[in-house]
Amino acid sequence: MRFATYQLHGVVSAGVVDGDDVHPLPAGTTVLDLVRAGLPAALEAGARAMAGPPVPLDDVRLLPPLQAPTVRDFVAFEEHVEGVRKAIDGVAGVVPEWYQAPTFYFTNPYALVGAHDDVAVPPGSERFDFELEVAVVVGRDGASLTPAQAREHVFGYTVLNDWSARDLQAREMKVNLGPAKGKDSASTLGPWLVTADELEPFRDDDGFLALDLRVSVNGTEIGRDLLSNMGWPFEELISYASRGTEVRAGDVLGSGTCGNGGCLAELWGTRGDTAPPPLQPGDVVEMTVEGIGTIRNRVVAGVDLPPVVPARPRPRTRARS
Repeated sequence: MRFATYQLHGVVSAGVVDGDDVHPLPAGTTVLDLVRAGLPAALEAGARAMAGPPVPLDDVRLLPPLQAPTVRDFVAFEEHVEGVRKAIDGVAGVVPEWYQAPTFYFTNPYALVGAHDDVAVPPGSERFDFELEVAVVVGRDGASLTPAQAREHVFGYTVLNDWSARDLQAREMKVNLGPAKGKDSASTLGPWLVTADELEPFRDDDGFLALDLRVSVNGTEIGRDLLSNMGWPFEELISYASRGTEVRAGDVLGSGTCGNGGCLAELWGTRGDTAPPPLQPGDVVEMTVEGIGTIRNRVVAGVDLPPVVPARPRPRTRARS
């Protein structure tokens, strides 16, 4: 089943997507409510909604499928790590530490945008980039989960575009902290949330979801990969996120960017030049994930803000004079 959050005539609603229509859920019901209620209850609520009159998808504005309490983004594709490291740090190869455990950072849940919303270039950035990912949504609270347990905590999946200001990212990560402002301007989530049962037929013999991933800019395909090229399956990512702490229903965990052109920076690193060029206002980025759907965003000019003030050098006086 596919759950969507949408806006129609200024009213935000949740519903079940069926073909080119969406069937509204009862007023006041959110997709996060359904996730927290659990998959069986959500499927029952969705089945009841399907009996009601539909609304054409063409008439609505799709919003992020749910208001995520937290968003973690992993870096689970080896090929992406190799290319982006070269583009940002100027060093080839993958650090040994990447292989030891999944790595993630917390990104901004307030910056989630819908499947067809415009996305503004972050203030001060001249190297704006996309990142093609799939995100898993946790369906039950849990702590220190094993991977086997974590599979039972999956509610569903959605497409994630982790928009990235590569120049801002490169500066802040030299401080060995972040990414921060290089990442928190926008993250597209959508077009809807597909329940886990729909994607089980794509699971391969190694336990990975072998979904086809594609991204294009202005109609030209830039990258294509299989989700099964992840270094760890989603169950391992959820297990690691919960290690010594907890995950909760509604938490979103990104796979990290796929390889083979899943972002521009990877290509800049492997090719040694900025081709294709950074995104500019007017560019349209389209991502399609097999079994989930398509998101399509237009890049627009960002807010023109004054430059950031540098730190003031301080004396090392330890007491007031």
